[in-house]
Amino acid sequence: MRFGRTLKTVAVITVRPSRALGSLVTRSLVIAAALALALAPAAFATAQQRIAQLADLSLEQLADIVVTSVSRREQKLADAPASIYVITADDIRRSGVRSLPEALRLAPNLQVARADANQYAVTARGFGNVLANKLLVMVDGRTIYSPLFSGVFWEAHDVMLEDVDRIEVVSGPETTLWGTNAVNGVINVITKPAKDTQGTLVAGGGGNRDWQGSVRYGGALPGGYYRMYARVTGLEATERANGASVDDASRRARIGFRYDGSDAANAWTVIADAYTGDIDQPGAGRDIDGGNLLVRWQRSLANGTALDVQAYYDHSTLDQGTFRDRLDTLDVDAQARTRIADRHTLVVGGGYRLQRDRTRGGAAQTFIPADRDVTTGYVFAQDEFGVTPALALIGGLKVEHNDYTGVELLPNVRLRWQATKDVSLWTAASRAVRAPSRIDREFFIPGVAPFVLNGGPDFRSEVANVFEAGVRGQLAPRLSYALTAFYHDWKRLRSAEPRPGAGLVFANGIEGSTRGVEGWATYYPMAGWRLTAGGTVLRQRLHARDGVIDQGGLAALGNDPKRSFVLRSSHDLPNRQTVDVMLRHVGARPNPAVPAYTAVDVRWGWHVNDRVEVSMTAENVGDARHPEWGPAANRVEFERAYFAKVLVRL
Repeated sequence: MRFGRTLKTVAVITVRPSRALGSLVTRSLVIAAALALALAPAAFATAQQRIAQLADLSLEQLADIVVTSVSRREQKLADAPASIYVITADDIRRSGVRSLPEALRLAPNLQVARADANQYAVTARGFGNVLANKLLVMVDGRTIYSPLFSGVFWEAHDVMLEDVDRIEVVSGPETTLWGTNAVNGVINVITKPAKDTQGTLVAGGGGNRDWQGSVRYGGALPGGYYRMYARVTGLEATERANGASVDDASRRARIGFRYDGSDAANAWTVIADAYTGDIDQPGAGRDIDGGNLLVRWQRSLANGTALDVQAYYDHSTLDQGTFRDRLDTLDVDAQARTRIADRHTLVVGGGYRLQRDRTRGGAAQTFIPADRDVTTGYVFAQDEFGVTPALALIGGLKVEHNDYTGVELLPNVRLRWQATKDVSLWTAASRAVRAPSRIDREFFIPGVAPFVLNGGPDFRSEVANVFEAGVRGQLAPRLSYALTAFYHDWKRLRSAEPRPGAGLVFANGIEGSTRGVEGWATYYPMAGWRLTAGGTVLRQRLHARDGVIDQGGLAALGNDPKRSFVLRSSHDLPNRQTVDVMLRHVGARPNPAVPAYTAVDVRWGWHVNDRVEVSMTAENVGDARHPEWGPAANRVEFERAYFAKVLVRL
């Protein structure tokens, strides 16, 4: 469904200043931010009055953050035996980001590259690609990957960030609990309970590159709470280095609903969303539409056992003129958690997923067969046993069945040691697989024979044996840190091999390793000032197996920088003002060559009163423009951008 710019008449506050005004505003914002940073220490020394909603999380509060992605149960972040970074709601608000992929830049254990106005390459520990396929992404427990390529169409998932409670980013395999897509990590977007979003919220803004607006209302019902929201966004077309437009502007709209209810022993949640959007591209435009419904029931039993049952239905369509895809997903998952003894916890569960995929190809590309029902079934168990009060052993196994390769075994074993009150060490060994997607076996270029590129009928699962070791702790009352070293041994990665009379065929001819270090730290120089830093160092050694002729498979696996890091400074100023600065550095990408870049983003916010907040964000203030992805001949360069926003709570 296509819709015009008349959507901007929805009851939201939307501002779209001219580019000339934007240049002036950007320069003014940068000057104001620099002055605020220079005066900040003196201001903190004399400021006595503060308000709770502007205060940063203390180290104690950060340690007490509850996560669920590592063990499929609630546990403190400090106790999670994995490389996990949590992007909080406060991080999102104070960064000024306006989309889910941009919010993911806040996680130092992710690599995020923007390919154009709408497409992103998001990955962990390598294999970065706009068709990246080794990272599991969930929104409130609903998996959002496509069976076409086992990855995410990021342009179709425009989450209302004001409703996000936290984003849990786990780097490293979590296939034992989450399945075959969670090879290099898990991104789990968790929205706030409806109880925490009561009343009316209206927000909107605009700048030289995008505009958006949203409205949300939350209320109470007997036994529970609900919220409803609507959101519209628009992105301007990007440009190449020579100033030519890429013709990739987009308009999107989204509505949603959530209900949370409970009684003494039960809790239930109902979530529904629907969206539509049109994306410009040369020739025919690209339309996206979809909707989903999720129902979750949780019950606590007297013996300490907890039951969770979740089911969701998801529908999506992608129509880009020469190719159309319609996907319907039905997913059911159940698990039980029980505490056998004081230091002994068992989680068991199982599930089933049916994905009905219907494609219509064209002259450029096609899938054969055009229609496919993809089913996945699984059972899993993970046991955590406290050997001593300080030492815990965790072991688990998932047995998963898919239509392409049959049964896959996904084990892992972890060890966590609380060395001291402030230092926790952990290590893990895992076997992870990426099961074949439709591209691997059923994709053909062009749309009619003779084909130049063929799906491999015998394509098998890609396999990684992964070893990790990490430490998490607190060096001083105001300094915490986490550090992880990892090694991935890869087998049967996807290659593109010439076959007589068949062109190139997808096969499993590449192997090798990736290894590296990732870490981050948080430091409070003084009350109301938080500094965070983190990054990754990555080394890849991938090659075709002996006797294999690969023509493009290695390049298609990804284009990753050897190092990247992010630095953030968050200041609370007097009179309910805040200034946040983020510096991101991404190293050069080798093939195709993309130069390294450093970007600085600045946000100023002001709580006018308890109901109204205004903010201004300037992005890439230190550089007029830079590329992030793609070959030099036609890649996008992202220019300096600004955005003004007003948020009102009624």
